[in-house]
Amino acid sequence: MEPKMIVLEEKKMVGKSIRMTLAEDATQELWKSFMPHRQSIPDRVDERLYNLKVFDQGFDPKQFHPSTPFVKWAAVEVLPRTHNEDPGMETLVLKGGLYAVFLHRGPADRFNQTLQYIFEEWLPASAYDLDDRAHFERFTIDYYPADPEAVEEVWIPVKAVHE
Repeated sequence: MEPKMIVLEEKKMVGKSIRMTLAEDATQELWKSFMPHRQSIPDRVDERLYNLKVFDQGFDPKQFHPSTPFVKWAAVEVLPRTHNEDPGMETLVLKGGLYAVFLHRGPADRFNQTLQYIFEEWLPASAYDLDDRAHFERFTIDYYPADPEAVEEVWIPVKAVHE
């Protein structure tokens, strides 16, 4: 499973966020609170949904454990000029840069297998280090996490080892 290497331009995101850990996972609550409002967000670029994770001190897979806090976002991309008027929504500027983009195929409950491959096999053997930017998954509006045929893009921020 070789990733596509993509240089991402800075993006403006609008959505909802929550501080959480894997041990106290609030992902379902976050998405349930976001989804009814997504259509009312003005100037959406497309119908894709973003599941973003922002880590306080950057992400180190060797130091990450179930009680490591991070901020998770449920969001959509909007045009840069958009001014968010909805008091229930927040804005995040997704920094641009190089990303390794993998495809996770299958239900969400097997997602850890994809992450294990990325961080234990691919990354150590690659010419890249993790970069301190948001990690995210991107999927279409008809994505269903329990679907055995589900596909989601997994975007991992990287930089060349010598940077």
